[in-house]
Amino acid sequence: MMLIPGQYIGVVTFPGVVVHELAHQLFCRWCGVAVYEVKYFQADNPLGYVIHEPPKKPLHQLLIGTGPFIINSLIAFVIAFPAALPVALFNSGNLFDYIQLYFAVSIGMHAFPSTTDASTMWNGIWHGDNTPLWLKIVLLPVMGLILLGAIGSVFWLDLVYGILLAIGLPLLIAGLF
Repeated sequence: MMLIPGQYIGVVTFPGVVVHELAHQLFCRWCGVAVYEVKYFQADNPLGYVIHEPPKKPLHQLLIGTGPFIINSLIAFVIAFPAALPVALFNSGNLFDYIQLYFAVSIGMHAFPSTTDASTMWNGIWHGDNTPLWLKIVLLPVMGLILLGAIGSVFWLDLVYGILLAIGLPLLIAGLF
């Protein structure tokens, strides 16, 4: 198995890092949470970040933390769909199709919330005084999936997810019609 440090992967797949941080920022705005500082990309650890005030509602903490999964997945699929079909079905893709697929896979790879996102969600929701029980119950499987994604990234699960979004899902949908 080939082991490549995450910083190098992040530099190569920087569009996904930018969209990931943009998704955090968007959900902060949608939830009325003030954003103090945003770094969309840097070739350092962390690759990007959003510093914001603590959300007043526990549900907002969950939305801000999982926002990249929603936004990155959606954008990766939308970008990939028109390019995946000619490339994968007809083997007739042009250069622009392959560039689209690069962006889609890069964005899809960074859909999983980071372990820092998970830690922030856990502390804000699980230990929050005004957190309803149903939200704590929802948080447990979300945390499990985030940790699975973090462990799986060692085995290229993030790349597999990006490829499934960019090629697998469009092919599956095209096969239905």
